Parts: sequence; C-alpha cells; structure tokens
Amino acid sequence: MKNLKLKAARAALDLSQQQLADMVGVSRQTMNAIEKGDYNPTINLCRAICKALGKTLDELFWEEDT
Repeated sequence: MKNLKLKAARAALDLSQQQLADMVGVSRQTMNAIEKGDYNPTINLCRAICKALGKTLDELFWEEDT
C-alpha cells in the first residue's frame, strides 16, 4: 500500500526523496520504496522519518480502518 501521507508530509516541507533520505541515513531508493509501499521500514527508521518531518508515527504510518 502506498504511503501517500509520508509523500505529502515530505512535499509539504519541500523536501526531495534524496534530502529526506540523507536526513535519516538511507538511500533515495529506500525512501522511494517506502513511499511506494514496497519496503516496510523498521520502527527506528519510522521514528527517524517522523522526527525529520515533525510528525507522529500515527500521522505517517498508521493505516486507517476501512
């Protein structure tokens, strides 16, 4: 499942995938895979992404019940 909340939060701060990847210590390809839903990041990476974007885990990674 695509992580559109992550992509939107990144875009809202005018950050490229490469810039965010550099901030959290991963490759741009890893960040792209996370946004596309092809890679399930560790909790530590999730926390680093949230900190970099000023968001909570719930705001970026919690799936809404449908």
